[in-house]
Amino acid sequence: MIGNTGKLAGRTLFVTGASRGIGKAIALKAALDGANIVVAAKTADPHPKLPGTIYTAAKEIEAAGGQALPCVVDVRDENSVGNAVDNAVRQFGGIDICINNASAISLTGTQHTPMKKFDLMHQINTRGTYLVSKMCIPHLLKSPNPHILNISPPLNMRARWFKDHAAYTMAKYGMSMCILGMAEEFREDGVACNALWPRTAIITAAMEMLGGDEIDKQCRKPEIMSDAAYVMLCKDSKSYTGNFAIDDDVLRAEGITDFSSYAVDPNTALMPDFFLDEFDDFMVKKQAVDAGAKPRFVDGKDTTGKASSLGKVEQVFATIENFLGPEIVGKTKAVYLFEVTGDEAGTWFLDLKNGSGACGRGDPPTSADVQFKMNSDNFHKMFTGSLKPTTAFMTGKMKLTGDMGKAMKLESLMGKLKTKM
Repeated sequence: MIGNTGKLAGRTLFVTGASRGIGKAIALKAALDGANIVVAAKTADPHPKLPGTIYTAAKEIEAAGGQALPCVVDVRDENSVGNAVDNAVRQFGGIDICINNASAISLTGTQHTPMKKFDLMHQINTRGTYLVSKMCIPHLLKSPNPHILNISPPLNMRARWFKDHAAYTMAKYGMSMCILGMAEEFREDGVACNALWPRTAIITAAMEMLGGDEIDKQCRKPEIMSDAAYVMLCKDSKSYTGNFAIDDDVLRAEGITDFSSYAVDPNTALMPDFFLDEFDDFMVKKQAVDAGAKPRFVDGKDTTGKASSLGKVEQVFATIENFLGPEIVGKTKAVYLFEVTGDEAGTWFLDLKNGSGACGRGDPPTSADVQFKMNSDNFHKMFTGSLKPTTAFMTGKMKLTGDMGKAMKLESLMGKLKTKM
């Protein structure tokens, strides 16, 4: 957990969607420093299914040590936002931090998304974020350390994240594009503009409604987002801007290595959040487990006792998969592309740069740092230790383009694989 430092004492935060969930968690974290919080949300009366109002959140903020100003705000309405901003400045003397957390979600395909729902998501997510930021910026420009923080994902242009819910993805990415543009627009003015997104699903009342009764065990608590947000908001706005940060990466940079306290159930595998490539790997494995399946291949060997039908190249990647994890990604920070010729011709990738790592057939999710070309026999020999990469390169058995330094990092992984093949 990240301890409070008092750096936000007396600062004023304008937080949309602060009546519950991640928005309220960020507000409460800042309140521990003695910050002023504008609770900008629509819920003035109790919701039949979702707990919390702007008034109950304000009481919690004040109990934590902060000052609170509950404001009924519809982020779609210019007058509503303008009045809340004016009231905040009148009561607290200015605005130092703008948190765009309010968001609408509908995970529906094109034919099943009514235009009313499409408009709602775009008006709240994209337009609301743009409007609130626009209204706060004149006051942020007067702050000694101004920040805009959007709770929105990194811009991942894979079709995967559009095909099932294009309307939601477009609306959510609109929030991220606000950061992309505003970070540069206000860089010289010293206004930090950053985005923050969770590595895993975060348990909130809305998540419980979307995911069902058992979803909570696969989630982390909102406090991991509030701790990460706190770290980001305490940074120097002139030097820390234009970042699309992931919550546990922010905390890891602060020396946090054990995230179990943030998990709802530390013994249950965590579900990656949308817009992160590791989500697909998680769902494939989960579906297999739900169907009663056990991993067939461990360290490249068939656990059923049957003769392996995998080719030599496939065996290598099946073995590599068992080594993947944040530690090896942190040490390597590279994406490799292999163009294999011969009996097992095909393209393969090894991503040791993103998330917990990934490998498989086809092109990598992001551009490769190093590209290799060799036949399948030499590929297998190189990864099993009978052919040194340097020898393969010098004798023409392997062609290499890209970052030579990152290519050399791959040799240490090959050494580990040698004993497993």
